[in-house]
Amino acid sequence: MEIEQRVIALIRAKPKGISDKALSNEMPDLKPHRRGEIINKLVSQGHVELLKQAGLLVYRFKDSTKLVKGSTNEEKMVFKIIEEVGNKGIWIGDIRKKTNLMPSQLRTILKNFEDKRLIKVKTSVTSNKKMHMLYHLEPDVSITGSVWYQDNEIETEFIDVLSQQCYQFLEQKRENMESLNSGPIAARNAMSASSEEIWKFISDLGISKVKLSIKEMEMILKTLIYDGKIEQIPSGDDKNVYKSIRPLVNLSGLIGNPCGLCPVRKKCSDEGTFTSLSCQYLREWLEQ
Repeated sequence: MEIEQRVIALIRAKPKGISDKALSNEMPDLKPHRRGEIINKLVSQGHVELLKQAGLLVYRFKDSTKLVKGSTNEEKMVFKIIEEVGNKGIWIGDIRKKTNLMPSQLRTILKNFEDKRLIKVKTSVTSNKKMHMLYHLEPDVSITGSVWYQDNEIETEFIDVLSQQCYQFLEQKRENMESLNSGPIAARNAMSASSEEIWKFISDLGISKVKLSIKEMEMILKTLIYDGKIEQIPSGDDKNVYKSIRPLVNLSGLIGNPCGLCPVRKKCSDEGTFTSLSCQYLREWLEQ
């Protein structure tokens, strides 16, 4: 499904259409037969149309609003509401408030949209509500919880493995530095590494099933800072640089703390939708 969404996003980004060759260049790892299967599926579902431009085969995204022509006023109203919220999605209860439709009628409309692949439903990791959005959109991180969540559960084992590998990488650099007879500046450079270097090391290991970004890697590094195992040091070129440290006392582990990787941590407060008292992930972590 992720590959299919990527193909849709590439086609949608070119309003006049994208050639098969250009699509192949954008996704070189996608085999021709697999690309053909995806395109045929999208064409049959009405999301993509085939055109000939200057003798080239071109794929063009079909505006999803055109797919509801001939629909009832109620269907058009519901579709417009879902379209307006973008990739953050909208809960059925909120749609009902905006439309005043009967629950059974609204469910029928939404089911019809799902069957036609006009919309899809994703369960939010933060509220556990089913959020409706246009079919071609990638859900916002507030819904998916990014790479740290799988089936609405935080991937603590995955986080632990990444954390351990990052720490071991920096600790090995420290050990290598201690075996050298060098000055303080050279020693500092030898034992430290930027987030880009650490990201490359983890990527080359191949331990992650998904492609991590440098920003996501820095989130892991931040948990190691909280745990007192590494520290961030100043850098003259605005890069985030880290080195391992050896604390005098053992600190309680914070690597598994879900707060550090929570996609809505900035919205968390004493009152409101997101609070520490109502957070099931924090409660489960404290009970371990």
